[in-house]
This record gives sequence, C-alpha cells and structure tokens, in this order.
Amino acid sequence: MADLNQQAEVFTNLILELFRLNGVLLAVGDRLTGPVGLSSARWQVLGVVEHGPISVAHVARTMGLTRQTVRQTAEGLFKDGFIVYADNPHHRRSRLMELTPKGRAALDYVAQRQAQWASAVVANQDLANLNETFDTLHQLRQTLEIYEETNADETQSSESDG
Repeated sequence: MADLNQQAEVFTNLILELFRLNGVLLAVGDRLTGPVGLSSARWQVLGVVEHGPISVAHVARTMGLTRQTVRQTAEGLFKDGFIVYADNPHHRRSRLMELTPKGRAALDYVAQRQAQWASAVVANQDLANLNETFDTLHQLRQTLEIYEETNADETQSSESDG
C-alpha cells in the first residue's frame, strides 16, 4: 500500500467511515420507506421529482448517479404508480417525471417518519458540532468535485494504465 501523509491517512479513514455510515443510512432509509412501497433509492429519486417535472438525466446529475440507475428506479416508480411521464417540450425523447398523488402521499408519510427519526437520533448531539461536521463535509464535497473536474483526464488515463 502506498505511503500516506497524515492528512491523507485521516481523509482515507474518513472515507471508510462515510462508506459505513452510508450503508447504515441506506438500511434505515429502507426501513422508513418500506411501509409505503419505497426504498432509499426510490425515495432519493422521488425527493428530486417532488420539486417539479424533471428528466432522468437531470435527476442523475442532481444526485450524482448514472442515468441508467435513475432510469431503472424511475421505471419501478412508474410501474408502481408513484410517478407519471409527461412530454418534454425541450427534448422530444427525454420525457419528464412527475409525482402522482400516490407519490406525494408516500413522500409525506416518509417525511414525517424521517423527521421523528432524525430528532431522536440527534437529541443528545451538540448543534455546533453538527453544523461544523456539515460544513466540513460540504467543503470536502466541493473540493472533490473541483478536483475531479480538473483531473478527470489524468484519473481516466491512470485507470486504463492499471
């Protein structure tokens, strides 16, 4: 394994902890959304669709997911009556997803359960620490996005070399 300086080692440990946290959050999300026929993935997509008609590609960009992943999730949401598709006046082949009343009711149910869960989880957490953690993660995400934009060619060529 390559030698890491102290900052890189802490950052690597942070990444591993975030992966573990993501797994826990997805399991909790599945538990919170299960009673209304959703999953964490479906909840994420519906959460973007609730803001107005939107294409699969736009949801993918917004959430940092692949179009194929969002398309598969959207097809399940459509089949189960959580969304409908509408024509996109700006792009003939890229239909827009819209929330149905069933989708709205599911999101309302999940929002109430999530609020209760979040309140219980952080009841004993210091607000300043939570804000600092948020700020740090937000800054790291922005740094990573900028780094990836400016180094994408380098990353791809080193992946193909390996």
